Amino acid sequence: MGDTEVDSIGKEAAAKWDPVFTEQIKNLLGPVAKRYFRAEVRGLDAVPAAGGALLVSNHSGGMLTPDVIVFAPAFYDKFGFDRPVFTLGHSALFVGPIGDWLHRAGVIEANRRNAEKALNAGALVLVFPGGDYDSYRPTFENKIDFAGRTGYVRTAIESGVPIVPMVSIGAQETQLFLTRGNWLAKRIGLKRLRAEILPVSFGFPFGLSVFFPANLPLPTKIVTQVLDPIDVVAEFGEDPDIDAVDAHVRHVMQTALDELARERRFPILG
Repeated sequence: MGDTEVDSIGKEAAAKWDPVFTEQIKNLLGPVAKRYFRAEVRGLDAVPAAGGALLVSNHSGGMLTPDVIVFAPAFYDKFGFDRPVFTLGHSALFVGPIGDWLHRAGVIEANRRNAEKALNAGALVLVFPGGDYDSYRPTFENKIDFAGRTGYVRTAIESGVPIVPMVSIGAQETQLFLTRGNWLAKRIGLKRLRAEILPVSFGFPFGLSVFFPANLPLPTKIVTQVLDPIDVVAEFGEDPDIDAVDAHVRHVMQTALDELARERRFPILG
């Protein structure tokens, strides 16, 4: 991707991406994640060789989710730094100098405008449609659930890019996630603060945690599988049913996740 093409993405996206800084982060965190989580990333050949693509993944591991630090180093090890992967992140992450570091590492504010600009410039964009709702699912709930969010489908269609499903298993065992706490959040009125969950988990070193404090991740084995691209228009026509596409994507992901689950023999050990 050339400088002119990168600049066209805008301030919020690739204009702030720093491949040198990203490589430094990869070299620092990549080996740690690979060793600590015995991480495997499979199927990277399924990523389209050129043009934009929307990587759609389940989200795991709560507040200290390792999803990106498992996937991104493996991607850059294979493909180098000529083509960035942008990860959509909640706007609350971009506070003070941390926001600048995140932008430089390829994390951008999660909105459709940013995603479409990046995709139209030929970048890869990684999205976790389920967000916190998905990342705080109970440990033994091996289910693809985006909480009814289908905006990612519209983003892919309007940008004219394929959806590349991705599934990951293992991070829900970094601690024992007991409940999302939907009922608890509703009972104490957190919806007024736009918070729909109040997760309860148990882990090390704090034991029982109600959202805070965040327990440290256990060294569970994490496996990420990249699946074949889905050309939405080719498979669903020029005017696709958004819900039907979403259901298909989740079905493909659920099938792959179930296969990964059958490979695991023991919690944490994998």
